[in-house]
Amino acid sequence: MSATAKPADKGGSPTALPPSTRAHAARRATSPVSGEASPPPFALVAAERGTRRLTAVSLEAARLGLYRGQKATDAFALVPELATAEAEPEADAQALLALVDWCVRFSPAVAADPPDGLYLDITGVDHLWGGEAELVSDIRARLSAAGIFARLALADTPAAAWGLARYGRDGAIAAPGAQGEALADLPPAALKLDFETAAQIERLGFRRLSQLFALPRGPFAKRFGQTTLMRIDQALGRTGEALAFRRPPTPWIARLAFAEPISTPEDLARVAFDAAARLCARLEEAGKGARRFELFFHRLDGKSPSVAAGLALPGRDADRIARLLAPKIETVDPGFGIEVVTIAAYEVETLSGRQVKLEGAAQPSVEDGLSPLIDRLVNRLGEDRVWRAAPVESHVPELSITRAAPLAPAGAAWTWDPEAPRPVRLFRRPEPLEAVIALTPDDPPNQFRWRGRLHRVRRAEGPERIGEEWWKRAIEDVSVGHVRDYYRVEDAEGARFWVFRAGLYDAGEPAKWWLHGVFG
Repeated sequence: MSATAKPADKGGSPTALPPSTRAHAARRATSPVSGEASPPPFALVAAERGTRRLTAVSLEAARLGLYRGQKATDAFALVPELATAEAEPEADAQALLALVDWCVRFSPAVAADPPDGLYLDITGVDHLWGGEAELVSDIRARLSAAGIFARLALADTPAAAWGLARYGRDGAIAAPGAQGEALADLPPAALKLDFETAAQIERLGFRRLSQLFALPRGPFAKRFGQTTLMRIDQALGRTGEALAFRRPPTPWIARLAFAEPISTPEDLARVAFDAAARLCARLEEAGKGARRFELFFHRLDGKSPSVAAGLALPGRDADRIARLLAPKIETVDPGFGIEVVTIAAYEVETLSGRQVKLEGAAQPSVEDGLSPLIDRLVNRLGEDRVWRAAPVESHVPELSITRAAPLAPAGAAWTWDPEAPRPVRLFRRPEPLEAVIALTPDDPPNQFRWRGRLHRVRRAEGPERIGEEWWKRAIEDVSVGHVRDYYRVEDAEGARFWVFRAGLYDAGEPAKWWLHGVFG
């Protein structure tokens, strides 16, 4: 089964998103080849808690009364000619994951529903196919061409879509807000209940969901449990249902389909710009911008390689986005051809306008000039390699700095103390010094050797004593060995260093000196 979810449009506005969601479901099974004799009933078998049970059945086996979860011995007693094979759950999971990735051509938000289903959030994308019915028809046609038999349904909630796809009319599309009427004639099992609970409800005479919907909630929950009541609320849209999407859902998506498959790098670069331009036009119309764009190339073999580009500031310039994507497109393997291209925008934010001068041109800001450069560096080197240092409220040098996005706004009012200057380059780990000579314990060094080179100190300033942050740990753990006396020193050649002596002076122990950073 596969499923999609989409909030119904409200008042004709494509951006209005009420709480209800449209869900689409498809169920996979085996189908006989046209013109051939019907195959024998078939089922997959696996051991569950020491008992061999059916994990999947063909249409022929289902018509003979076999069902998933049935004991294998009971199944053979009913259908002696039943053909079986060992189930391969790991291979099935990999195949389902591949189908999830393939379905990104219809929606960027796809969630697996093991063992044989998936959900698609079609919020804001059904118009790309001309409507919900056309989208369902296209999904069915492509699955059939791939040899996958599917049952499809569309409803306001994932739970309602699940029930309609498995127990309702194939291809059913419930009207917005009418999932209760669509589910009314379905059996209790359509609520995705466990087999024992669904059987117990039917033994009590409740054969249709409309009968359950009419029962008082208090006695119903006491008799059948809160889980059954929650499934009813999820199906009717009274409460939400969490879905684990493979990619974050977004209504900001654009799609381009081609009459003939494309494969040349020039064509790929051109359609990347065309798709970005179409999506950016929607963003501009809504006054929005995005920080991340992902472009998917849907190949004839069903695979969908993708490339992504991030922006330091939210934007919607199609030409700039296409230039960032261009170097990555060269790595895309088009296979036997690409038939569809989709692009999705993530981290969408409101993009405020900028006041322009009377003579016409907008006054550029520092961020406007740095942003294109940072975008190129980030997309070429990686997000983790382009950052700026931001202050943290700590007097310990290595704890007073954190990584921040290059153009991220300043956080709290905490800043570095101007009375305690720090080196431009602070080493990740202090490096030991050799041949250190100091006249008295509290004096700065007169000379030291670092990385094999001897430095004679001409000027020095200090000490600045820094101890560990005792308030962040037990007081018993505080040790004088963690106290450091820092000095800013300048050698005879004008180079400036930040050195420290570890621990308090002890007449019986030689002082240990370290270099923690350099100035300039």
